[in-house]
Amino acid sequence: MSYIQDMDGKFRLQGVGQRLREMRQNRGLTQLALAQRAGVTRLKVIAIEAGRDSVAAGSYARVAAALGADLQALPMLRPTLDELGRIFNGQSA
Repeated sequence: MSYIQDMDGKFRLQGVGQRLREMRQNRGLTQLALAQRAGVTRLKVIAIEAGRDSVAAGSYARVAAALGADLQALPMLRPTLDELGRIFNGQSA
């Protein structure tokens, strides 16, 4: 599943939260049951499912692990000014 990302990663986190919610629901778990399995609060699960960026990555990882999933963080690579110039001027890399 791919997600469109804005510069802050907001849409990506919302997509992750949505996927974790779907996984929880598919397993028949309540938010409270998942929170207990993950060792976080129910409010934290709610924030994660909403894709809030105020939640620590470790909490996202704990919830994912409680669902039997892996959460991988990949560095965001942004183009350099030279690369942007080539993109906008129609030049190849």
